[in-house]
Amino acid sequence: MSFAAQSAALAEVVAIPVTPFDADGGVARDTYRALLRRLFDSGVRTVTPNGNTGEFYALDPGERRLVVELTMAEADAGTRVVAGVGLDLPTAVAAARHARDAGAHMVMVHQPVHPYVSPDGWVEYHRAIAQAVPETGVVPYVRDPALDGERIARLGELCPNVVGVKYAVPDPARFAAVARDAGLDRFTWVAGLAELYAPAHWAVGATGFTSGLVNVAPRLSLEMLRALRAGDHPAAMRVWERIREFEGLRAEEGSANNVSVVKEALAGLGLCRRDVRPPSHPLTASRRARVAALLAGWGV
Repeated sequence: MSFAAQSAALAEVVAIPVTPFDADGGVARDTYRALLRRLFDSGVRTVTPNGNTGEFYALDPGERRLVVELTMAEADAGTRVVAGVGLDLPTAVAAARHARDAGAHMVMVHQPVHPYVSPDGWVEYHRAIAQAVPETGVVPYVRDPALDGERIARLGELCPNVVGVKYAVPDPARFAAVARDAGLDRFTWVAGLAELYAPAHWAVGATGFTSGLVNVAPRLSLEMLRALRAGDHPAAMRVWERIREFEGLRAEEGSANNVSVVKEALAGLGLCRRDVRPPSHPLTASRRARVAALLAGWGV
C-alpha cells in the first residue's frame, strides 16, 4: 500500500475485534471469522487484530499469530489490516515481521509496557520496530500524556513508514497541541478512545477513531463516522448520547470491563461466548442486565 492509501485506511472506523474463546478456553477460530465477516458485511474496512479489545495481553505468542492469520484469511480485497504488536522489543519485531509476511498492511504498536519509559527510549523502541519492517506502515499507540509532539515528529523523520498515530490520552487540548507539534498533516491522527472521545478529538485534528462498540453495533459507529465527516456535530452527538451508557460501563473502574461489556453484548446476540481471560472478569448480573437493556433499546 502507498502512504496515501495507508492514511486513508486509518481515517475510518478502525475496528478492534474481540478474540472469542471456545468451551476449552482456546481461540474459537470459526466464531472469530464469523465476527469479522459480520464487520466487513456491515461496511467496516479497517480492523486491528490483537488490539486491547482483542485481549492482546492475555494471548500467548502463538495465539496472537493465529489471530493475524485468521484475519488475513477472512479479509477481502477492500479490507485493511493493522495488526497489533508489542511487549519486549524482540517480541514486537518478530510479531511485526510475522504480520508483514502474513499480508497485514500496517502494524499498530502498543504503548511500551515498562515502568520506566523515557521519551527518547520511546522513540528508539518504535524506530527499531519500524526499521525492521520498512515496507509496512507503522502506527504508534500513545497512552502516555507526558509524550510530546517533538518526539513523535522525530520518529517520523527517522522512519518514513510511520504513517499515523493512535492517540488515547483523554485530553482533547493536549491532543490538539501534540498533533500540531508533531505534524498535523504528517501523520493520520486516530482518536484512540473510541466513540466517547471521537467528536472532541475530531474537532481538533483526528480523522479516524478506534472502536470496540463496532463489534456489537456497527451501524452506530459508522453513523458517527458519517456525521463527523459531514461536519454535522449535532448528528454525531446524537449517536454519542445513544452509546454513552455502554461506553461508560466499559470505562468503569479504570476500564476493568472494557472487553467484558463487549463480549456480554455479543453473547446476548448469540454471536460468541462471554468468556474473558484474567485479569479481566465476566460482568456481574446487574451489569449484564444493563447491557441487555441497551441492546434492546438499540434494536440490534
